[in-house]
Amino acid sequence: MDLTRKKVLVVGLGKSGVAAALFLRARGALVTVSEARSEESLAKELPALLDAGIMVEAGGHGLLTFRRQDLIVVSPGVPTSNPELAQSRSFGIPVIGELELASRYLKGSIIAITGSNGKTTTTTLVGEICKAAGLPTLVGGNIGVPVIQLVDQSKPETVNVLEVSSFQLETTEQFHPRIAVILNITPDHLDRHGSLEKYIAAKEKIAANQTANDALVLNADDDLAQKTASRIAATGKTTPNIYWFSRTRAIRQGTFVHNNIILWRETEQKAAEPVMPVTEIPLKGAHNIENVLAAVCAARLSNIPAETIRKAVAAFQAVEHRLEFGATINHVDYYNDSKATNVDATIKALESFPGGVHLILGGKDKDSDYSRLDQLLRQRVSAVYTIGSAAEKIEAQLAGAAKIIRAVTLDAAVNQASARATAGEVVLLAPACASFDQFDNYEHRGRAFKECVATLAAVSKV
Repeated sequence: MDLTRKKVLVVGLGKSGVAAALFLRARGALVTVSEARSEESLAKELPALLDAGIMVEAGGHGLLTFRRQDLIVVSPGVPTSNPELAQSRSFGIPVIGELELASRYLKGSIIAITGSNGKTTTTTLVGEICKAAGLPTLVGGNIGVPVIQLVDQSKPETVNVLEVSSFQLETTEQFHPRIAVILNITPDHLDRHGSLEKYIAAKEKIAANQTANDALVLNADDDLAQKTASRIAATGKTTPNIYWFSRTRAIRQGTFVHNNIILWRETEQKAAEPVMPVTEIPLKGAHNIENVLAAVCAARLSNIPAETIRKAVAAFQAVEHRLEFGATINHVDYYNDSKATNVDATIKALESFPGGVHLILGGKDKDSDYSRLDQLLRQRVSAVYTIGSAAEKIEAQLAGAAKIIRAVTLDAAVNQASARATAGEVVLLAPACASFDQFDNYEHRGRAFKECVATLAAVSKV
């Protein structure tokens, strides 16, 4: 795609928006960026953009700005229902996302991983396995490094391991992974997508351009994954080879657990081969067995030997902000699961502990149903500490399930939980909400939690 002198608008100045704008300008495009935030709030981003000769529109989106473009690149955080974008599409102006833009220039093969939960852990693990096998590997996407930043590093032999979100996938057109993984699908981001059906449709776009030469990896223990396979088969198009993973039963093609051993079966006609014992997985929680099964499937499909996979998995450490152990203070363990931004992720976190949990919940609501936590709270939670703008809704939906304390802020929640927790119990941040009411992102929230815990640890030693 020749960008020379093309008028391109980048909407939204998050990490991927800034990276996309600089990428486009370096390839000769006449770039404008449009951001709803004020000019003052863009103090960090503006110098690099202005130095590159990029025009900046801040404090809102102008209709004329949108209409004067040859192409619009939208950042994942900007809803595709945005009125200016809708009108641009009605005028025939192409609207794509940063992932789609990057994929048109990225060299090498793509392993793309999506799902409501577990994306970051699985993406990181697949990347580590590929590196352990000596493959030239790049890791990026929703995991923190915009895909567009990988383009100049990529080569024809590169394996690009990408975490992709529903926000990124909904603006794809030609995106074509060689191996696509859908870990699970549970209600999430309904405030953005409007319905579960639309959310699922966005996730399934990961396989939209796959052919019989490609592979789609699905969770055999996930009801919605079964329907995904049926929908793909019903399209009438050439479909990818479908592989499954399961921790509950044997399957014909893919990875599964039998007698506490992870097995890989390439086809129904071949015998299953052992990869590793489940006991060697260093990550906490049953959900992480599923993540490892998916990673093993993607790795074997990439012809990586079982022994290499086994060693890489055994050496793997938990991803930051995902059931990350913080400290033991006065015989109480502190865990940071700030990346648990939906109810299902919080369920998985709670299932990792037998009981005695002091749970910090809250943040920005995503049109979630918190009542689904009721039973686990009754079984495993000593107290709930609510924070953020979703606190009132959470308290109403979980009334009676556990003792609930309105803490308002994260530091107050940590302090109150530490005062109530007794030896052998756990303080867990697994908020089931987005972070944007009080924090920049889930990483910011997770770091704040760890700082609170570090302060408690320091005080306890005095």
